[in-house]
Amino acid sequence: MAKLILTHEVTGLGSAGDVVEVKDGYARNYLVPRGLATRWTKGGQKQVDTIRAARRSREIATLEEAQDVRDRLQAAPVTVSVRAGDSGRLFGAVTSSDIAAAVKAAGGPELDRRKVEVPAPIKSLGDHKVHVRLHEDVRATVDVHVVPSK
Repeated sequence: MAKLILTHEVTGLGSAGDVVEVKDGYARNYLVPRGLATRWTKGGQKQVDTIRAARRSREIATLEEAQDVRDRLQAAPVTVSVRAGDSGRLFGAVTSSDIAAAVKAAGGPELDRRKVEVPAPIKSLGDHKVHVRLHEDVRATVDVHVVPSK
């Protein structure tokens, strides 16, 4: 087993700043090469504290605030305009950062693109659903309307 410090959020494992133990192969072949984690050392504890402080400043502080943001996000759909062909297929795909920018442009809260989960790549016009992790216990489902740009 390898002891690691997560530098980014890994779904199903933990968030940035967490110290986790995983199998050696998972650490060696996936987490460390992709920059998602670093090896744990005694000096790494200072790095953990820095990551946690940065995460606290970005995160939504309370559960009530997260539920309020969830209610605002789920109340109104978000419209994203993209270049599309005549058949309705997009030139590329709608990314999580496109969705986060559209939420902010619509007057919503500023979202971290890493918190927006797109279940399947959005490559067509129409209505789609995405999930946003606002807090450990709060997730919002956001309706995204993809329309062609003029």
